[in-house]
Amino acid sequence: MGEVSQADVVLSGYGPVGQAFVNHLARQGDELARQHGVRPRVRAIRASSAQCWLRGSEPVPPRSAWGPLAPLEETLERTAARVFVQAIPSSPELRHQAVKEAVEALRQGVHVVTATKSHLLGHWRELDEAARGLGVMIRISGATGAALPAGDLSRTALRGMGCETIRACPNGTVTFVLDRLAQGDSLSDAIHEAQRRGIAEADASADLSGEDASTKVRLLAALAWGWDPALVRVETQPVIEDTAGEALSAASRNRRLRAVAGASVDQPYFVRVRLEETRPGDPLHALDGPEKAVVFGCPDAGDVTVSGGRSSPLGAALALVKDTIEVTAPRTGFF
Repeated sequence: MGEVSQADVVLSGYGPVGQAFVNHLARQGDELARQHGVRPRVRAIRASSAQCWLRGSEPVPPRSAWGPLAPLEETLERTAARVFVQAIPSSPELRHQAVKEAVEALRQGVHVVTATKSHLLGHWRELDEAARGLGVMIRISGATGAALPAGDLSRTALRGMGCETIRACPNGTVTFVLDRLAQGDSLSDAIHEAQRRGIAEADASADLSGEDASTKVRLLAALAWGWDPALVRVETQPVIEDTAGEALSAASRNRRLRAVAGASVDQPYFVRVRLEETRPGDPLHALDGPEKAVVFGCPDAGDVTVSGGRSSPLGAALALVKDTIEVTAPRTGFF
């Protein structure tokens, strides 16, 4: 690799994902520069009511030493940031902040990399128009499956391949819970074990209801087919206490119960999540514990499947790192 460029970053959100992002760049910055020709460097971190400024390789100061939250425009200008990274929770309460800050960054000519989903669902067109108008990019790998590169496949790798369907288990928590139910656990015990292992969040309702899986497939369909996620109709089948009996019954016949989210070009703007018995040979049947998978149905090219990907703050952080490198690394030769 030739000359290395620097990519200064402003990070919004310093929870588990944001912290993992900062720590990974601190540990692996030299290696990333060697491999990819760009060195991402966090110059400022913004939280709900405070922020800190970073110089060089200095560690993040304790929260008590952070200063007041400056306007985002001022922060981007002062740091000369090339990338604005969002790692704030995907909650309705923060949706307005997420879209406001993303649009502000785009209008300043700064690329946006996000793991936050809420504003993508309701403001897709607004964000897309802002990015195109300034010639900058938005990357959302962290919002479509953490370390699973399903978003990359939907956005570019399947262009011209005639993808017509998306069939996915994009939520590792619900897959883990269903497998525990098939082993005889109660629903509450399965959820508790997922939380104990760091697979499930304290509130697993979005995972078990199918909301998270449907959200990810809405975003994948938007990347693949140009759907506006705000216009997509959703039907979901939740995991409930009675699901334990269904999981046990499926296991007795060498099948595995899965929460499968699906979309098709034949049913525009519709995503369904349903509990489905999968058979051996099905890529979704083969998932182990919290693994995820997406099957892109391409009748002429053949199905394309991506599976694996860690469901963890580190997995989401690595997706942010990947997207940050993508929007800033040199694009010549084989790159």
